[in-house]
Amino acid sequence: MDIAVIGLGKLGAPLAAVLASKGHRVIGVDLNPAAVAALNAGVAPVSEPGLQDRIGMAEGRLRATTDFAEAIGASEISFVIVPTPSGHDGRFSNRFVIDAMRRIGAVLRQTNHYHVVNITSTVMPGSTGGEIRAALEEASGRVVGVDVGLTYNPEFIALGSVVRDLLRPDMLLIGESDARAGDLLEAVYRGTVESDPPVQRMAWVNAELTKIAVNTYVTTKISYANMIAEICEKLPGADVDVVTAALGKDSRIGAKYLKGALGYGGPCFPRDNVALGVLARGLGVQADIAEATDAVNRRQVDRVVALVRGLANGGAVAVLGMAYKPDTPVVEQSQGVMIARALAECGHSVLIADPAALQSAALVLGDAVDAVSSAEAAIAHADVVVICTPDRDFAGLGAAAFTQGGRRRVVLDCWRVLSPAVAEVADVMYLGRG
Repeated sequence: MDIAVIGLGKLGAPLAAVLASKGHRVIGVDLNPAAVAALNAGVAPVSEPGLQDRIGMAEGRLRATTDFAEAIGASEISFVIVPTPSGHDGRFSNRFVIDAMRRIGAVLRQTNHYHVVNITSTVMPGSTGGEIRAALEEASGRVVGVDVGLTYNPEFIALGSVVRDLLRPDMLLIGESDARAGDLLEAVYRGTVESDPPVQRMAWVNAELTKIAVNTYVTTKISYANMIAEICEKLPGADVDVVTAALGKDSRIGAKYLKGALGYGGPCFPRDNVALGVLARGLGVQADIAEATDAVNRRQVDRVVALVRGLANGGAVAVLGMAYKPDTPVVEQSQGVMIARALAECGHSVLIADPAALQSAALVLGDAVDAVSSAEAAIAHADVVVICTPDRDFAGLGAAAFTQGGRRRVVLDCWRVLSPAVAEVADVMYLGRG
């Protein structure tokens, strides 16, 4: 199938590459000439595991342009995956989506072929059937559901595993203007995914609400596990891992995301949780659970900073893990970044390390911290070490890394990833254990 992907960022570039690697002819569109040039040169425009391999597997079926007319005029369906940034009130802004609708519509006005516009960006409930539809119809001169299709199909993916998540989704969520549009979109996925996910097809507003409701439910599990961890820390002999492992065996609960450690971060979970609360309040509904989830998450940084300050006694602190999760350079709403900043503001000398996100974190934190090239180098100059992500590099640190200089260090292992051997040469503390 001939497909256009509008937006070649952290999610759009992997989507374009995965579709092309599965046999579709894909034209990526981006207003950033550098992203277009990179993709046309066969180089991943963003850092994401597996992306470069998928570009190689595309075998000439993937190209990019800054010209909407070139892409839309040659395609049957377009995936719009542009930013929808959160405003001061917590609602998502559709300004980039509306701009894309106007550009796509202008091309469709000059053609007569049927086309489906698929909104992949996360939007507030009511958006697709409201201002997005209105902008598309006005620009194209067409009627949605008659001579142009409009679908809402957000992806349930996470940075660091985007390619895998695209190929093996838990479900496909489709909000559709009509059956014809939904059928075409489902056919694209059936020819792309490597699993047999259930397909949930529904009205736009239900799909929009489902998207943010799923993410909010996941964040609720995370905050719940962190609440249990806080209780375990105050209860002699209690262990959050033992408790949550048992909870996860109950089919009504499940084990995914039930890990008492640090809070959630990244570009989706925090804002989706806030957006659900904003939506509910705007409708006169109390969103107590969403608000409590957010409150629990926000206090995790203060919780860790208080522990570290009690351990460091004014000494130097190495904070390992700047990305919001392993295998990504993204530091948006990163617990590690927030902990490092707070400790620096309290007067500690702070060293940071991360295998993927060091440069991104250094840009955010500036001169407040010392960015070092490896975890071992950070540990060498620290009195206290805090492990903020369950990264493989940190889990693989041996006892020797903690004996440099002949000092016995204090280590706060927030994710409980270190080898027991480290506890023989350092004073290791674990979040979630009494």
